[in-house]
Amino acid sequence: MSHQTPWQGPPPANAPAWWPANESWPPSDVVWQRRRMRRFIGGMVAMFIAFVVVVGVAVGIVAAWIASLVGGGGPFTALFPLPLILLIVFMVSVGSIASGRAAQRIARALADVMDATERVAAGETSTRVTPRGPRSVMRMGEAFNRMAERLEGAERQRRALLAEVTHELRTPLTVMQAELEALLDGVHPRDDARIAGLLEETRVMSRLVDDLRTLSIADAGALELHREATDLAGLVEDAVDAFRPRAEEARVALATDVPAGLEPIDLDPVRLRQVLSNLLDNAIRHTPADGRVVVSATRSGSGVELEVRDSGSGIPPEALSRVFDRFTKGAGSHGSGLGLPIARGLVRAHGGEIEARSDGPGRGTTVRITLPAMRDAT
Repeated sequence: MSHQTPWQGPPPANAPAWWPANESWPPSDVVWQRRRMRRFIGGMVAMFIAFVVVVGVAVGIVAAWIASLVGGGGPFTALFPLPLILLIVFMVSVGSIASGRAAQRIARALADVMDATERVAAGETSTRVTPRGPRSVMRMGEAFNRMAERLEGAERQRRALLAEVTHELRTPLTVMQAELEALLDGVHPRDDARIAGLLEETRVMSRLVDDLRTLSIADAGALELHREATDLAGLVEDAVDAFRPRAEEARVALATDVPAGLEPIDLDPVRLRQVLSNLLDNAIRHTPADGRVVVSATRSGSGVELEVRDSGSGIPPEALSRVFDRFTKGAGSHGSGLGLPIARGLVRAHGGEIEARSDGPGRGTTVRITLPAMRDAT
């Protein structure tokens, strides 16, 4: 049964921006649940106190009856000894007070968590609670704080991602707009060279959109792989050959180091080639003239390791832990900052791992990929 009634009129002034305009704030279901919890806790406290009192009185009466029988007096003779009566009353009182205070502490701790939950629901993801009360209630408070920290981190990443995507899309759009206005105003002639430049900017935007789509699918765990027994040596050679013209233009030597007889591995060749392409693109871009880039593959237990090593500019130690973050770029980089995050998503989709190592600026970079067990070609 729903206890929430539709909100009539404009959105409440204290409602967060993302809250639906046709619903009241705070949500009445939450308020109703909170009141029901308080009533439940209050009823449990009252029932517990009443139970303790009844048990105490019953124990006193039974003890008095047994004492009167043993003493040979009347059935209520034992009720008159003051020490016994005071002891029973004291025990019942202490038990009632202790139980009531314990229940009150539990109620306060639960109320704190409920109030904090309402604030997080309102968008205040920085809200935290001070864990207190019994161990189980403290664990609930600690779990709430961990949840709030993750929500705050996710919100921070969402905002940063939105800002970065906006920035990356604005650049090609600005170039296209300026070129089109110049063509329409007659500043530039409407020739094939200008149109080819505009077409290249649309390709830049298309690649960025495709990269973002690949990342979102990988993060959601919905990336489909078309696995097949793949000759890793041939795949590495094909990926390297595709970059040879660019490497020759940049005067960077490209080489492969793959042992003969390497068994086929069960993977998606299109996706792994995409990984190698992203790594080779980064390596060639950050390697100066007369430098060297080597792609190697070796057996590692029942799996295989791939490495892309370059003699380029390297990575500072403080930036090494962030190289797989989205839109992270090195100094002077003209890429989108999505190549390594995409490579990580694709490798993890295969059940593998990827890591980057560097001894510092000017000492090159090595990216290592570890892929799980291979299968026989048959």
